[in-house]
Order: sequence, then C-alpha cells, then structure tokens
Amino acid sequence: MSTAASVERKPRPRSKIGNASEARAGLILAVPFLLLFALFTLWPVFQSMFMSFTDTRVTDIRTPFSVNFVGFQNYAKALADPVFRRAALNTGVFVVVGVPLTIAAGLAAAVALDKGITRFRGVFRVGFYTPVITSIVAVAVVWRFLLQPDSGLVNTVLGLVGIDGPNWLGDTRTSLLSLIIMATWRNFGTGMIIFLAGLQSVPWNLHEAASLDGASSWQRFWNITLPLLRPTLLFVLVTTTIGYLQFFEEPFVMTQGGPLNSTISASMYTYNQFGFGNYGVAGAMAYMTFLVIVVVTIIQFRLTREK
Repeated sequence: MSTAASVERKPRPRSKIGNASEARAGLILAVPFLLLFALFTLWPVFQSMFMSFTDTRVTDIRTPFSVNFVGFQNYAKALADPVFRRAALNTGVFVVVGVPLTIAAGLAAAVALDKGITRFRGVFRVGFYTPVITSIVAVAVVWRFLLQPDSGLVNTVLGLVGIDGPNWLGDTRTSLLSLIIMATWRNFGTGMIIFLAGLQSVPWNLHEAASLDGASSWQRFWNITLPLLRPTLLFVLVTTTIGYLQFFEEPFVMTQGGPLNSTISASMYTYNQFGFGNYGVAGAMAYMTFLVIVVVTIIQFRLTREK
C-alpha cells in the first residue's frame, strides 16, 4: 500500500456558494409554513393583545383600528367581575387538586407496568392510554351519563351496597370534584407513558447495590428512582399544569359551568365573553390567564430543576 493511499484524506471545505444555495432552499421550503404561522397564529395573538387595551366590541370588527384605547381598564374590569374571580378560583382548585392526582396516578401505573405487572403488559398499556386518545367530548358525554343521579351507573353501584349517591354534577359540593376525577382518569395515561420511559432509563445496578445494602423497595424508590426521574417529573408537571390551567371542555360539555358557577373555568368564561361580543374584556382575561401560566411554569422550573 502506498504512502499516499494510507494518508487520511481531509474533507474538502464547503464553498460559500453551496452554503448559500442550501440556505436559500431551506428558506423557500419554510416560507409556506411561516406565512401560515403568521396568518393564523401571530396575527391573532397580536390582534387579541391589541383588543385587550381597547373597547373593541362585536360592532367594531369591520373597523378594528377605529376603536378607543382604554389602557388597563379591561383588566381592572375583569378583576372586578365576581364571576371571573369565581372562575379563577375554580381553575386554581382544579389545578391544585387535579395535577398531583394525575401525576401520582400516572407514576403509580408506570411503576406497576415497569415492575409489578408481567402478564398482559401491552394490554394494560393500551387500556390506560386509550382515554387520552379518545375525544374529550365523547369522554365527557359518557361521564355525564355515568354520573346521573337516578339512572347513572355510579349511583346504581353505590345503591347496591346501601349508599345513596349524591347528584354529582348538580350539587355545588361535588360538581367540581367530579370534573377533577374525570380529568384525572382521562389524562393520567400521558404521564404513565412518559414516566415509564423514564423508569426504564434508571440504571438497575443502583437498585441492586442498594438492595444488597439492605434498602427496602420504598427506600430505593424514594432515594434512587425519584431523584433520577426529576427531569421527567418536571416535564410531566409543567405540561399537565398548563393543560389544567386551560381546562374548558369538561365544564362546557358536562355542566355548562353550573350549578351556580361552581364549575365554570377561566377559559370557559373568557370564551363566553367572546361569544357575548365583549372582545376587549375577553382579550384581557385571556392574557391574564397566559400570565398566570408563565408565572406558574417559572416557579415549577425553579422548584424542580436539577441542582
């Protein structure tokens, strides 16, 4: 073998013309997406922000730039609205109770599928995840029938053991709890899949070494598995919280916000304001919800980030 053949060939430097051609081709391919994104995402975002500082109503749609600038008056009006404050409180309760329940159920199911359940594991995975991919409207309608006070399956089963079930969706004491339980049942499958992937990346030799040192299953889970799941936990926590802060379909389909506004959410009340033509106030409510989502997400990153 010749010396020249044995010398490793160095890659040729790419010409500036070739780089410019690739960049131009990439830009041309991205233009359709950028146009659609600007038209259907950026423009509505800026338009809604503009409306939140004006007195825009349904009659001003054809002349959006002839409205009056009112500053933060819409935001003050939204904060002074007792129904919006009730909706914000309902949303807060939904998040504070529903997010931990959903994460705990998803993590428990993931641990069971990873270690406990050995037979028909695929069937359980599909069964747990099926509610996630099912239409939320269909799920809400089915649960509304299940929770009927007289003919619902839940109260029928309770009646078999001598318990007089309440009017789950018609009682202010149980209506929001019913929505939380339904949302937890529907959404824990997403966390289960993500936690399952995280659990399978935990090194088994750490568990084996801790077991030889006499650590119990709970101690291994608390001191080894859970710390190594911190990035996964952060992702599930943030995405679940963002989704629950915007919950809308559950009260819209099952209770229409009742009884007595006990299940109305901030997103649903904002939607109602848009329907009533109060675009300025509705825009202010939407951006207040957005601000809450940003603040909560930042706090979660601060609390659960890796040290």
